[in-house]
Amino acid sequence: MSDENKRPIDREKYRRTARNFTDKNQSAEDAENQFEFTRSREAQREFETDDTVSQNDSISNSDEEVSDNRNVSGSNNKRSGAGSGGGGFKSIILPIISGIVGALIVLGLYLLFTSGDDDGSEETGTDEETASEVDSSQDLSEVKQQLEEENTDKVITDTTAAVQKAKPAVVSVINMQRIQSIIPGMTEGSDEAEEAGSGSGVIYKTDGDISYVVTNHHVVDGAEEIKINLESGDSVDAELVGTDIWTDLAVLSIPSDVVETTIEFGESSNLLVGEPAIAIGSPLGEIFSGSVSQGIISGLDRSVPVDLDGNGSNDWEASVLQTDAAINPGNSGGALIDSNGRLIGINSMKVGIASVEGIGFAIPVDEVKEVTSQLEENGEVIRPFLGITLQDLLNVASSPVYDQLQLPEDVKGGVIVSGVQENSPAAAAGLQELDVITHLDGEPINNMVELRQHLYYAKESGEEMTIDFFRNGEQQSVTVTLE
Repeated sequence: MSDENKRPIDREKYRRTARNFTDKNQSAEDAENQFEFTRSREAQREFETDDTVSQNDSISNSDEEVSDNRNVSGSNNKRSGAGSGGGGFKSIILPIISGIVGALIVLGLYLLFTSGDDDGSEETGTDEETASEVDSSQDLSEVKQQLEEENTDKVITDTTAAVQKAKPAVVSVINMQRIQSIIPGMTEGSDEAEEAGSGSGVIYKTDGDISYVVTNHHVVDGAEEIKINLESGDSVDAELVGTDIWTDLAVLSIPSDVVETTIEFGESSNLLVGEPAIAIGSPLGEIFSGSVSQGIISGLDRSVPVDLDGNGSNDWEASVLQTDAAINPGNSGGALIDSNGRLIGINSMKVGIASVEGIGFAIPVDEVKEVTSQLEENGEVIRPFLGITLQDLLNVASSPVYDQLQLPEDVKGGVIVSGVQENSPAAAAGLQELDVITHLDGEPINNMVELRQHLYYAKESGEEMTIDFFRNGEQQSVTVTLE
């Protein structure tokens, strides 16, 4: 082909095409790596060490990669200059001279305008460092104003201010267990505890050299060691102060010298359906710590059946707030806050059915305040003690046991006494095995959940309680003094 027929190469178009092709490939590989990353820690490491970073990517995993990227960039610049048509020596030296002259001018102007202001510059730096610390005791307007001063080029919303106010008090909680504990039946394993699960927690109080963290009971259940990862990146060991299976709450303690702030309590009793709700926690583990999702309060005073012992029978009905803010595994124990950055609930669970979306639940903060206070003081929640084991009447309706009860036909609900503890209030009152309790203090009792709720919420230790029951088909009544 003759030189006249050769078409000049549009090098800028070539470089744009190459970059587009690289970026497309990179996005596809990143998407695949990210999907794998959410499934396992090995994939996480694979994602982090992926060497398909484009030349324009400023993130590198090692000094060697940084050096490689610079070499690639330098070689591209050389190729670009060589293909510019041969500008010669002038095309190289003139831009260099212009750059040096421009730099000298800028430096001179800087020295001219900043001379004599060194003291002011140091004071400004100190002010900025102080302003970056957000105190949870501040009003939202103060937090918002502080953020606006620090981010003059951004629009600061009330939601942004609320999140920044509460977020430093939300931590990751790591449940550490040894191999023998994680895998039942293992007789040999490492003596060093390993991560068996993780969740979230909220720093809510500091008292002297101790700070208190509230989380879910199921987050720390079975833990041999507990670690707390703070928003600052520091990791500290935590001590279990107390736990309560019925409300699914637990309190931990950590040294107060590592704590920057505590969260402000709100009130769940004054909430309205439709109010904004913001969830903060560590979904899918520590790598996503501090994640924020927003929604509304979808329902109040929801009763959710809970099977605590895994036998397929509901042992309790949790009274919870419903929200459509995204709640994922790892969010458990994290904060649900209102539009002012105040704690209104501890995220606890969600409906995990494939056809259900946006139904999560949080323990109301009014109950959290009451339970954490008792856990701090006693290590447990003190509840009235009756001294019986129970079984729902409906569970034996089709078994031979039901015929032994000899109940009237109009008795459809109740609780069967399957055992009585010695020296208990129930034993002192004369309750026996196979008695069927139908009323407490005149209120109908249809199942174990209703009996426990009446006992735990309506009564206190030392009070008397009237029990109506059937024995051998005859209705009887006794009064017990609860312990």
